[in-house]
Amino acid sequence: MSSYARQVKEELARRPIAAECCARAELRALLEMRGELVLSAQMQRIIIQTENASTARRIFSLFKYCFALTPQVLSGRKRRLYKKNAFSVQICGKEAVLTVLQALGFLTVDPQEGKYLLYRQEGGLQKACCRRAYLRGAFLASGSLNNPERDYHLEVISPCESYARSITETLAAFGLPARFFQRKNNQVVYIKEGEKISEFLRIIAAHGGLLSFENIRVVKGVRNKINRLVNCETANLTRTALAAHEQLANIRLVTNLIGLENLPPSLQEIARLRLRYPEATLKELAGLAHPALTKSTVNHRLRRLNALACKIKKAERHQG
Repeated sequence: MSSYARQVKEELARRPIAAECCARAELRALLEMRGELVLSAQMQRIIIQTENASTARRIFSLFKYCFALTPQVLSGRKRRLYKKNAFSVQICGKEAVLTVLQALGFLTVDPQEGKYLLYRQEGGLQKACCRRAYLRGAFLASGSLNNPERDYHLEVISPCESYARSITETLAAFGLPARFFQRKNNQVVYIKEGEKISEFLRIIAAHGGLLSFENIRVVKGVRNKINRLVNCETANLTRTALAAHEQLANIRLVTNLIGLENLPPSLQEIARLRLRYPEATLKELAGLAHPALTKSTVNHRLRRLNALACKIKKAERHQG
């Protein structure tokens, strides 16, 4: 995880829990993205795993707030890849597990037989505040965000297509389009445009992260604009220098073979000005003429000198 994404998650994890409905929506997303359910005769357990210590504390607080439960928090190190710390927040015991599953919409009771049915309740997030909390939980669970200094890319990794679709539909409810694709065994919901990522951060109430992101966007935008202007100016200067070099060569050719004194006065003046001021622009040459000329007039006279030089070169080739 980039340091920028970590900062955003730490900010979200410190956010006060405002209402039970929002806390349950956030916890539901955490359970969908990173949860594991163990049901057997000997063991009933809900496990949510995370690599972020602040997210683990957030999950602990959500269980305490919503259900007055005290989860077990286990920590260890991954054996693979970078061997990062891993945290496991667990709810143990049949009664506690069934209470959580039923409250979060993963369990219902068959009215005919009175048995528990494990399923996933579709929808259920009617309030905008709960939809925001759901997206916040999804990002805390498995979201990543590139440092905007490099490029704009945000993604949330979902274990199945139905959960990825829930995220995209929830985003669409806020007018924020997103897409998802399959990566190995997961579905990846992603947003790439800077403006849309800013909107996502606003939706999940990551205000500090949003301010930092926008500051970087502004500086990056100004820097890119300056680079474009510099590149454009450099290209213009290069074209001007090449054109002036060609004009000087042609004027010298005409001078050697015909002589400036044999040219019309208008061409004599502009030829002498170009020889005297080899690096001047057309606008500067126009201001140096007596009387002053327009830029288009200077350009026209220089083109006549170039055309005259081309005729001389062509004649020399035929003679040769």
